[in-house]
This record gives sequence, structure tokens and C-alpha cells, in this order.
Amino acid sequence: MSSVVVITGSAGLIGSEAVRHFAGLGMDVVGVDNDMRGYFFGADGSTQWNLQRLVKEVGDRYTHHNVDIRDRDGLDRLFAGLGSAVGLVIHAAAQPSHDWAAREPFTDFDVNAVGTINMLEATRRHAKDAPFIFTSTNKVYGDTPNSLPLIELSSRYELPEDHKWYGGIDETMSIDSSMHSVFGASKVAADIMVQEYGRYFDMPTAVFRGGTLTGPGHSAAELHGFLAYVMRCVMEQRTYKIFGYKGKMVRDAIHSHDLITAFEAFHRAPRVAEIYNMGGGRFSNCSHIEAFKIASEITGLEARTEYVDQNRMGDHQWWISGTGRFEQHYPEWKLTYDVPAILREIYEANQDVWKS
Repeated sequence: MSSVVVITGSAGLIGSEAVRHFAGLGMDVVGVDNDMRGYFFGADGSTQWNLQRLVKEVGDRYTHHNVDIRDRDGLDRLFAGLGSAVGLVIHAAAQPSHDWAAREPFTDFDVNAVGTINMLEATRRHAKDAPFIFTSTNKVYGDTPNSLPLIELSSRYELPEDHKWYGGIDETMSIDSSMHSVFGASKVAADIMVQEYGRYFDMPTAVFRGGTLTGPGHSAAELHGFLAYVMRCVMEQRTYKIFGYKGKMVRDAIHSHDLITAFEAFHRAPRVAEIYNMGGGRFSNCSHIEAFKIASEITGLEARTEYVDQNRMGDHQWWISGTGRFEQHYPEWKLTYDVPAILREIYEANQDVWKS
């Protein structure tokens, strides 16, 4: 097994979890991250604190490159220097917000779509046999999930138990004829290109279409980072704006650790051009109302919320991922964190940082 893993967005939530995990397996990690998150979301979103922690924790097993994934030549030089030593590529760098994408569509597309093909081509030219894992999103399905026959309950929307997707939406849902948001559309372009490089060039590529990806490594900001931002608002006594759907919209949440163990399973037994819906499924999900209730119970503090009647364009009213396809391919993989466990860990990790 080749000894180097290249991870983009290495100081972000998923990237930093991957750095620690694969360094712990004895691989040398090459991180690519230029803190674009700070540009997107300001001081709250910056990942500098996480990078400093990473460098301290991982030591010599980690080498950082302040390269922008839009820099095609820079990426090519990096991969040319590493060559066949690269045994795995995890592409987690992205512009992740609906709202932000509409402000700067060119930047969003250049980062999400063009950045992805830059990574794919550098991998194809210099490390074609290395498994290429892409962190996609359930937003590739646009607002199609909102056409499901949802029932309103006291604290959430829900699907009837006899519905085929009650256990979670699978990969057969159409990505066409729906509103994706500008962000969703740029991720569709990247998602399809990762599949195409797999099929056309016979490369071991996988697209993981994530629900809410979360964990203590999240630089929680209003425009991105649902559970971490819920906890941050409760701990700092900030007011959280709930956008539409009566606060009853449902999200499944997967801890970054559980996502990275799924990446490891693919790395050990790679396939070509795979697509996986990936999230907390029925094991780990909540509505906004339920998330605030849990956060208040953990902290002993009352949540401050403001309701905005208008939902965000293209936002999902109900999403629970069907992870059956991945579990069929990798039956030893299991989820270990549910929503209360995730929120408690975020609380414990940030007690010195987030104070009212």
C-alpha cells in the first residue's frame, strides 16, 4: 500500500479528521488548505485554529501546503513531486454554503467544480491507481425530497412508515428537474465529473453524498455548520435564526469520525465510479426544535431563537440518508455517534472557547 495520502481542505472538519485518522494508520499526510473558509465566513469560519492544533498533534507525519485548489499548475507540481507514493486522495475542500454561493457564483463554481477537475486530472496524471474520494452533498438532489408525502408531527416532519424511503433516501432519487441552489449545482458538476473519471479513465473513484457532516472540528458559522452552530449559539447565548418549515425540518447527522471510517473501508477495497448516500440515517437525525432541546439539556442554558418564516431556497424539508448501498458493499462499517452524543462532544470540546 502506497504511503502518502493527499487531503484537500485538511484544516476543515472532514479534512482534519482524515489527517488524524490516516496519520494514525501510519500514512504520511500531505494537506492542501489555504483557509478559504475564513474568506467565505469571516473569523468564525477560519480554520487557522484547527491547522495549528493539527500540526502540533500529528507532527512529522503531516506536511502542509497552502495551495488553492483553483491553482491547476500548483496542484500538478505537488502531485508530480509525490508521484506513485500517493496511495489515497481525499478531496474535501469546498465552498459549502447555499447562501454564500449566490453572492459569488463564479468563485463558488471555480472552487467546487473547477477545483475538483483540477484534483482529478492531477491524480490521473501522476497517481492514477490511488483511490479518489470526493465529499459530495445531498444537495445534488435539489429540492426533490420536498415533494415527498410528509406528515407534520409535534416537533418534526416525517415520512409514513410504509414509504419506500422511510428508512432513508437512496441513490435512485433523480437529480434532475429540481432547484439545487447555485451551490448544489456546482457540486452536481463536481459529483458527475468524479464519476466520469472513474468510468472513462477506469480510476477507483467514490462520491459520498453527505447529509449533515459534523463534529468538534467544525468552525461553526451561521451560514454553515448546523449542529455545531446550534451548540455555539446556546453556549454563547447568541440568537439562532431558524429559516422556515416551523423549525421542524429534519436532518440526519454523521460524525466526522464515522465518515472517515467509511473512507477507510473504501480505501482498503476500492471500486470504480461509486456513489453513496452517506449520513446518520435512522440512527442519528433530528429537527431544529429537537436539536435545541438536546443542546439545552446538555448545557443547562436556554436556547435563544428567532423564527424567519421564509425557508432558504432549495433547502430540504426532510432528509434522512439511506446508507444501505454502502453497508452492502462494506458490511463491517457501523455508525457509532447519534445526535445527543455528537452535541455532547461538541459541547465538551468547546467549553474553553464558546462562553456567553
